[in-house]
Amino acid sequence: MPAADGTVADGAGRPEPNHGLRIFLLWLPVALVADLLIWFVWGPHLPPGAMSTSAATQQSAIKIMSVMAAPVMALVLVYGAYALVVWRHREGDDEDGPPIHGNTRVSVTWIGVTSVIVLSLAVFGTVELAGPAGAGAGEGNTPIWRPSGGTPLQVQVIGQQWRWTYRYPQFGGFETTSLMLPVGENVQFNITSLDVIHSFWAYQLGVKADANPDINNVAYTKPEHTGQVQVRCAELCGLWHADMTTVGQVVSLSAFNAWTATARTQLAALTKELPPYTLTYDPNAVAQLGKVFQKAGLSGAGGGFYGSQYPVQP
Repeated sequence: MPAADGTVADGAGRPEPNHGLRIFLLWLPVALVADLLIWFVWGPHLPPGAMSTSAATQQSAIKIMSVMAAPVMALVLVYGAYALVVWRHREGDDEDGPPIHGNTRVSVTWIGVTSVIVLSLAVFGTVELAGPAGAGAGEGNTPIWRPSGGTPLQVQVIGQQWRWTYRYPQFGGFETTSLMLPVGENVQFNITSLDVIHSFWAYQLGVKADANPDINNVAYTKPEHTGQVQVRCAELCGLWHADMTTVGQVVSLSAFNAWTATARTQLAALTKELPPYTLTYDPNAVAQLGKVFQKAGLSGAGGGFYGSQYPVQP
């Protein structure tokens, strides 16, 4: 029962301790250590890494949201552990607990703090979507933002069952299964499909955009480091969807220029057979190129050729 001074006594007549203060003092160092570990230890290794500007932006956003969420998670865990230890049932104690009907201070504090966190995350997410390279401004079929600093390298990504091919319109429009990008240069991906809906996911670059027939989806990025890029299809697109993977490369500018010169020469005959470069293609105009693509090593792509590497034929 409450005493005259408002304190509550336990079954033995001892004044009840300030559980709120205890929980706070336990929670504070846990939350602080968790945030420091996330920011300095775990943060630099969060996906998708920092290989490009878009990937680094995503990694930073995940790190900030994790730092904001960790104290809330820590409070839930600390409170649960405290309750299990302090308020557990003890042998011989069969009395009912005190008739508590809520705590206005705790309720207001909890609602206020969590509301601030949720609203802050909403504002943060909106700014990230609308800012440079955000999915709400720098990607999609009608982007309202583009990188500054001159004309970016254009790479057309063409999805087709079950291969990715890449066309380079600024280098004669040759098409290849090799994705090569120069480090330190802005890149504009123009992403489309020849058949069904695919999803172009260049993991280390932090780029993910649907490849839809008759639609050109734009995505910008700027590779900051050399290395390999895992490319997958992230949209179920048919029998061999899981095989629609490849490995791209981010190389030095000189190595990229040398590669484009070689590829442009080697694929000159194939390039003459391709439809003129455009942002989307009529699949019927590409289907007859299956044999040509096969000779060029583009088996399993090209709108019509079903590669011999697939054991089950349609």
